[in-house]
Amino acid sequence: MIPRIEWKLATIATAIAMMTTGAIAQTMGPGGESPTLSSEVTLTDAEVQQIKDMNATAALLWHTSSDFVNAVTAGAEDEFNRLGVEVVATTDAGFDSARQMSDIETVLAKNPSAILALPLDPTTSAQAFKAAVDDGVKIVLLSNVPSGYVQGEDYVGIVTDDLFQMGKQAADALAAAIGNEGKVAWIFHDAQYYVTNQRDGAFKTTIEADYPDIEIVAEAGITDPARAEEIANGLLIKNPDLDGIYVTWAEPAEGVLAALRAAGNSDTKIVALDLSEPLALDMVKDGNVVALTADKAYELGRTMATVAGYGLIGKSAPAFAVAPAITVTKENVADGWQQSLNRPPPQSVLDAMK
Repeated sequence: MIPRIEWKLATIATAIAMMTTGAIAQTMGPGGESPTLSSEVTLTDAEVQQIKDMNATAALLWHTSSDFVNAVTAGAEDEFNRLGVEVVATTDAGFDSARQMSDIETVLAKNPSAILALPLDPTTSAQAFKAAVDDGVKIVLLSNVPSGYVQGEDYVGIVTDDLFQMGKQAADALAAAIGNEGKVAWIFHDAQYYVTNQRDGAFKTTIEADYPDIEIVAEAGITDPARAEEIANGLLIKNPDLDGIYVTWAEPAEGVLAALRAAGNSDTKIVALDLSEPLALDMVKDGNVVALTADKAYELGRTMATVAGYGLIGKSAPAFAVAPAITVTKENVADGWQQSLNRPPPQSVLDAMK
């Protein structure tokens, strides 16, 4: 999931604390909430029947369209189908807050019982979703929370990835690829973004705490993925003997891979977060990429729909639920793609695997 959501300063403080002290060894919610595993978010048969008897409806208000969003949608639709809840609308705001507000107004005309949404901006979203809150719609949030909203009053619960595990698993995978020793670079997202701050911090924390023979010799912040190749070139000039590079998400990792190829460097290993066809293709061909860590997007959608079910019947919901992270390597790329995005890898990757 490529994150583009601005988060509250309190959340950033939490992520920074994790990066600098290593005190936090789990994903924390935007307000510091402790996580509940998505596998623990369940409904009894009697509760499922209670929801079915309500003839409830739901709307899915997404921030954009992507493979990730498609997988979340599939998980939500399958769970709502099991609960007898009709999905009456699915929208795509195109990362436009004004458009998201318009989407909400359009959707509310359909009188949904529940809304699943990723609010684009805490401040504008607080106003945008107010009408839905006032109408008593059961709102379940993906990752972000509108400013001032209170769980149990304004929304049912938050669901997101196990962000700490994504960063930790990336660290473990890179360490294994370089024999648990060597020099690595850390390319992090240099912005106040809850998702990437926690993931990036977890990578650094894990390397520093668990791998004493691995040294992070270079750090570089990135805000524009288009500059990734340029940044990587600079790192390689100063550190030509890097054993590995961590990259904050897939798009800038593609630029880092291009820099390594241009330098004729087939030795430095890359780990990145989220799935990408070019990176997976390099990985299955035994190139620089050794692992990609990803979230289970389909499971995110299923869990969100289940949390909505909690709200519909007045059952107390966990404040903050997290879906598992997975490490995708050459050996499990087909299964990993299916687990994460609920579909096979791109055909080019399947062909290269043969």
